[in-house]
Amino acid sequence: MTDLRLEEVSVGSLENVGLDVGAGEVVCLSGPSGSGKSRLLRAVADLEPHQGRVFLGDTEQASVPAHHWRKQVMLVPADSQWWFDEVGAHFPEACRQQVPEALGFAPEVMHWTISRLSSGERQRLALWRALALEPSALLLDEPTANLDHDLSLAVEEWLLAEIRTRQMPVLWVAHDRAQIQRVADRHLHIVGNTLEPIHGSD
Repeated sequence: MTDLRLEEVSVGSLENVGLDVGAGEVVCLSGPSGSGKSRLLRAVADLEPHQGRVFLGDTEQASVPAHHWRKQVMLVPADSQWWFDEVGAHFPEACRQQVPEALGFAPEVMHWTISRLSSGERQRLALWRALALEPSALLLDEPTANLDHDLSLAVEEWLLAEIRTRQMPVLWVAHDRAQIQRVADRHLHIVGNTLEPIHGSD
């Protein structure tokens, strides 16, 4: 079990962010558009230049090659990227036979072309793709933004079960207060250049 730790991280307008996300803990980040939520996730994923230090357990981000870090600290962006024509080509062989029921796909989806997928379908499959690669931590940028309410609930429940089972620390950007109340162990809101804790139903 490993934690994800940020020490004096500065990126964009955010300054000196200090945060410790425990194994199996979900910390939700919210804030106005343009306040730096996505940039902070990209900094933690080593995709954005930043100041400060980031650790996964005892391993410091700066001590390992970026591509190795990103396999362990996996970012699922709001707009997922796909490189091959067919869905299944993006997945390990073992994960092509059975797609989690909560995602609402039959196994045949692995033979679909990417161009056939809606934005919501791509979003759901991007989550499964990330988990199939067995990361140690997850960075989720509005992972259910393109889903209807019932599907969002199903995906949330599945994600939380995976997070608890795998004991992954998770930073989850969200804007829906109801969702934050359902999934977050802690809620931090960006105010100016800092993160402030939000308690209960504030």
